[in-house]
Amino acid sequence: MAAAERVAALAQEYAVDYADLLHTDPRVLRRRPAPQTWSALEYACHVRDMLLVQRERVLAARRMDRPVAEPMGRDERVDHDGYAAQQPTAVARQLQDATLLFTQVLERLPAEDWDRTLIYSYPQRAERSLRWVAQHTLHELRHHLLDIRRALGEA
Repeated sequence: MAAAERVAALAQEYAVDYADLLHTDPRVLRRRPAPQTWSALEYACHVRDMLLVQRERVLAARRMDRPVAEPMGRDERVDHDGYAAQQPTAVARQLQDATLLFTQVLERLPAEDWDRTLIYSYPQRAERSLRWVAQHTLHELRHHLLDIRRALGEA
């Protein structure tokens, strides 16, 4: 099985790690290590939303030829959606649900659809395959898990 096809199982494992970390004291989860660095809770909310956005991008690429994946507005969402005020236990549940929704879409991809493409704006505007989107999403899950651990003083 190729790396992209393993993303669903690995993402589900990471969702458990995120949920475990979100059962920390809410005051600790909301504390920013520095003014310009997100709190652990803010990172978790971002990951939840990123998974939902990535799911929609995969679905769009299955419906259309080369759709454009618009930026998700990650920095604006922190304030617009009130990430710091959200309930950690609810975010843990939502993150697990978002992971399930994202991975169900990946698990249903026929072999030929892994090579379907979309125009992705990060890190620079380029045509990307769904294989790349899956692997990039897994990279983001790993990266932000480390960010959360750093914000909690664990890394």
